[in-house]
Amino acid sequence: MNRGRFITLEGGEGAGKTTAAAWVEAWLTGRGRRVVRSREPGGTPAAEKVRGLLLDPETGDLEPMTEVLLMFAARAENLARIIRPALARGEDVLCDRFTDASRAYQGGGRRLGIQVVNRLAALVHPDLQPDLTLLLDVPVSVGMRRVAGRGGDADRFERLKSEFLERVRAAYLTQARMEPDRIVVIDASLEMDQVKAQVIEALERRLA
Repeated sequence: MNRGRFITLEGGEGAGKTTAAAWVEAWLTGRGRRVVRSREPGGTPAAEKVRGLLLDPETGDLEPMTEVLLMFAARAENLARIIRPALARGEDVLCDRFTDASRAYQGGGRRLGIQVVNRLAALVHPDLQPDLTLLLDVPVSVGMRRVAGRGGDADRFERLKSEFLERVRAAYLTQARMEPDRIVVIDASLEMDQVKAQVIEALERRLA
């Protein structure tokens, strides 16, 4: 049995990953693929508890190293319980964020540096990288307006200052330039039908 394909969605706050994930899943299932959805941090009961800790504003400030270690602890659970078994069954896995998010948020935003994240990745998933990553890129000001428009309480990351989020965006775009064969940048600031067209084009070009 052939291994399934591992597809990840990345982007800053308010980029529209949830909407894009629905488009990707529909495209895959429309071609007869079985799809397993997951998210990071999260995916399993234990990893969801870590997610709750990381996103809860009451958690307050964490040491950057503590934060990235928690991210990778949740990632290890997601890989062991959800991602690897599904891929082994020949199913496609669609994950909302993966290690590129750690490179952007902890490596860039928290200024830990990409080398720290890459060392952890080499320990946790040395043999597995996404087959395709769609990076939904949106200016920080636009993304934060979208977050504010949702209503409800902002989570711990959504409350971070624009300077932090600018570093996150820059780190994402740097990673995309380093790995153009894997990461496709989607201009998520456009109208929804235009964003969808870019996503479908990337899927057709890279996976069809």
